[in-house]
Amino acid sequence: MSSARPQPRRGTPLAPSPHPKPALSVDQWEAKTPLTDLQVRSIGGLKDACARRPIPLKFQREVDTSRPGTPSKLVPSRSGTPKLGAVSSQPGVNPLHPLHPTQPISTPQQFHDWFALIERSMSHAQDTHFRAHLSSVGTHLARCDTLLERVTEVEDDVVAMRQDWEEVEEGGRSLQGACERLLEERDRLIEFTDAIAARLDYFTDLEHAIRMLNHPGETLVLQPDFLPMVDRIDACIEYLQTHRHFREAEIYLLRFQQCMTRAMTLIKIYFVSTLRNISSDAQRRLAEKDISQTAQTHLLYSKFRSVSSSLAPLLAELEHRALSHPEELSALLGECHASYLAARKSLVVGTLVEEIRLLEPIRSDLVELTRAGCGYLRQLCSDEFSLYKRFFNSGEDKLYRYLEGLCDYLYDDLRPRILHEPQLTVLCEVCTVLQALMVLDVSALSPSNSGSDSDSEYASTAIEIARSSKPLERLHVAQLLQMVLQDAQTRLFFRAQAVVQSEIQYYAPKTDDLDYPAKLTEKRVSDNASDHDGDDDADEYETAQFLPPLKNKELWYPPLQKTHWILSQLHDFVQPAIFEDMAHEAISLCCQSLVTASELLSTRASASDAHLFLVRHLLVLKEIAAGLSIDEVQQKDKAAVHGSVIDTLGSLLRSTTSYFNPSSIIGGLASLGMPRAAANIADARMKIDHELKRVCEELIAQCADAATAPLRKVQSPPSSAPPNASTPQSQGQITGVAEAYNEFVSICVKEVEAWIARLRLYLEDEKTVSVLLPPMQSTIVDEYATFQDFVRQLEDQEGLPVMMSGPDLWSMLRRAG
Repeated sequence: MSSARPQPRRGTPLAPSPHPKPALSVDQWEAKTPLTDLQVRSIGGLKDACARRPIPLKFQREVDTSRPGTPSKLVPSRSGTPKLGAVSSQPGVNPLHPLHPTQPISTPQQFHDWFALIERSMSHAQDTHFRAHLSSVGTHLARCDTLLERVTEVEDDVVAMRQDWEEVEEGGRSLQGACERLLEERDRLIEFTDAIAARLDYFTDLEHAIRMLNHPGETLVLQPDFLPMVDRIDACIEYLQTHRHFREAEIYLLRFQQCMTRAMTLIKIYFVSTLRNISSDAQRRLAEKDISQTAQTHLLYSKFRSVSSSLAPLLAELEHRALSHPEELSALLGECHASYLAARKSLVVGTLVEEIRLLEPIRSDLVELTRAGCGYLRQLCSDEFSLYKRFFNSGEDKLYRYLEGLCDYLYDDLRPRILHEPQLTVLCEVCTVLQALMVLDVSALSPSNSGSDSDSEYASTAIEIARSSKPLERLHVAQLLQMVLQDAQTRLFFRAQAVVQSEIQYYAPKTDDLDYPAKLTEKRVSDNASDHDGDDDADEYETAQFLPPLKNKELWYPPLQKTHWILSQLHDFVQPAIFEDMAHEAISLCCQSLVTASELLSTRASASDAHLFLVRHLLVLKEIAAGLSIDEVQQKDKAAVHGSVIDTLGSLLRSTTSYFNPSSIIGGLASLGMPRAAANIADARMKIDHELKRVCEELIAQCADAATAPLRKVQSPPSSAPPNASTPQSQGQITGVAEAYNEFVSICVKEVEAWIARLRLYLEDEKTVSVLLPPMQSTIVDEYATFQDFVRQLEDQEGLPVMMSGPDLWSMLRRAG
């Protein structure tokens, strides 16, 4: 069998390089790369080692022979694959290598066969480690199979053990469940037994309560077991009311209610008897003569306080049960209240009447009577209130009716005198005294309100706190004094209304009242002579806290003085709504009185004096009206009110007359929901603004007319003649223009200076004068501009010289001011 010869391997020829490098000879290479001695010795050693090459191991066992050997035989392996095997060695003979040819190769076919044998041997040698790894893997796989069998056996054992354990666990749980059910049944029976016993306790307590209430004697209520027994009866009643479905619950409920009523009746009987004994003893000893004040106080209060410690717990139980069972027990509590108040009234009235008799209500002064009598009543009511609180925590309405009954003994003498008191100052002092007592009350209740500016606010706050506080928390004196205060305020209002009508609306001015400007001149001379400031603090009428500081009130027109005084008095003593109505009426009538006085003054003096008189007083009245509508924050800055009045005056002179239509303004305020009292004040202020604007415009026009009178004399309606035609009328105007202009220049500054001097005399405030100057200057300039237009027409016709320019006139007016 012949096999194909292997073809010799041929490499792919390399392509010639496009840039062949020059070849280097050995000498050139050595010259360029010189070696060190160490490198030369290393190369020599390597050369010697390569020269002594050993025989390969596979040929070490070959024996030199001249005979050609035999080729190796193929020895079959365990796996059945034939492989090359060596010739069995004989003893004493060195066998040949299996790959060594047995005979010399002489032909190419022999060489090919031998070469194929070498290739098979090499392939077999290359696969040796794979076969070894396969054998190792097989060994491990066999071991893993053995371990898997062992694990399977262990798993079967564990499953069997788990099944046995579950069977035991199930049996244990069944046993535990049975035990727990037995324990639950036992607990349920115990709870059921306890519940039956607890329910029976509410029924069995009836016998103990009846047996205790049948104990003879009034001191039963003082025994230590009495109040706990009452609490138990109350608990039984509450329980039976919520469990009416129990057998015989209604019968037991009725019996327990009877026991509760009987227990509370015993408390009432003991309290009434104790109170009767103390009262009779106190009355007997108070009837003795020459009893001292200390002994009287002891009998009226100390003895009652001594027994309150034992009676208060019993009465507290009665009050508490009366709230829980009002239908059955409220009557008993009411009897206790009535008995106590009747006993106190029988003891206190005699002392009270004697004290009032000592005050001499008929002959004493009304203010002193109010101060002393109301102070005594306040102390008496406070003592009675404190004593009542030691016994009771309820019955506030009955207590206040009792205290009001005590106050009526003084009020019966006080009210007629208040209602017939003609003096306004006395009524104001009475209101001050009453409000001061209310202030003491509200100060103790609400300290945060102690910074208020008005006593009437104190009184209102005291009444509100009295209505909102808890029962018997504190005595509210304001509630007791409110009726007398209302009587005093009502009388004060009617007296103030009468004063407004008599001294403001129908006031007949005297000669000295309208002596202007002489009064102002004398005042200025006296001020300059005395050279002191601050007399305003000693005026007869003090400025109220809500009004700004006003000066020289002694020079005011009397109705204005009275208006300011009345408003300052009423502000602290009447309700805000009533005060607003009175302020509107007083301000309106005062404004009307000032206008009438101005008209009367115009007949006695010049028109400018009348106008300045009205402006002076209207500004003061406006300042007073402005102070009525500011809030508390603005009241702290009094100078801001005066500044706002001056600013308002300036805006009045710049605005139109439609703004001052009172009907339109008030209608707008009403549409915005403004309160009626605020609308009244706004209406009064609008009337003042309207009148002030009118008189200022007339005053400015009067000054301007006096200053520009020469200019108006030469002005006439424009002529309809041709431009170059001269008429006698135009010739006369041309002749008088220069004279009129010269006269205007000479009198304008004088009139303006005189007018400004009168303004400063009447108004006494440079800021107010500076507000009136610009409108006057503008009026004069406008009149002069009209005169210039007229002159230009004549200049176009006749060729007159150019007149004085406007800016020169402004400079002249500024210098005059």
